[in-house]
Amino acid sequence: MKPRHKRMAIAIGIVASVGTAAALVLNAFQSNIVFFYSPSQIAANEAPVSRTFRLGGLVREGSVKRDGVKVSFIVTDTAKNIPVTFEGILPDLFKEGKGVVAQGQLRDGVFMAREVLAKHDENYMPPEAAEALKRAQQVNQKLATSVVQEPSK
Repeated sequence: MKPRHKRMAIAIGIVASVGTAAALVLNAFQSNIVFFYSPSQIAANEAPVSRTFRLGGLVREGSVKRDGVKVSFIVTDTAKNIPVTFEGILPDLFKEGKGVVAQGQLRDGVFMAREVLAKHDENYMPPEAAEALKRAQQVNQKLATSVVQEPSK
């Protein structure tokens, strides 16, 4: 084999190795990316049905129902509500009216959580959840101000 052919074979081998490594890394990233959605986005069918994602908002007052280690509750962003079921031990800071982020999948309109995270103090909320709550409150305010009745003639 000529030196020129050896260099060409080595270059092709390096390019193939780098391409394979890049494909493996990108595949690992794609399977581990978890997106965040608010209840309003889920109600608008923006969330994937068969993929894992995160749902964030507030636990609606009076919605927590426990049956042993099975827990069901409703997550709200003050505009829309999403029912959640979880089987396991909830964090100590999990309470009604407090912020929560659940990771799992949506099935038949119910979010099946595999992991539930509660906010850790009074001042912290995940930025995505805070933004979703802020948008929902703005929508609610616009709806309230637009429902002005015209005087009858």
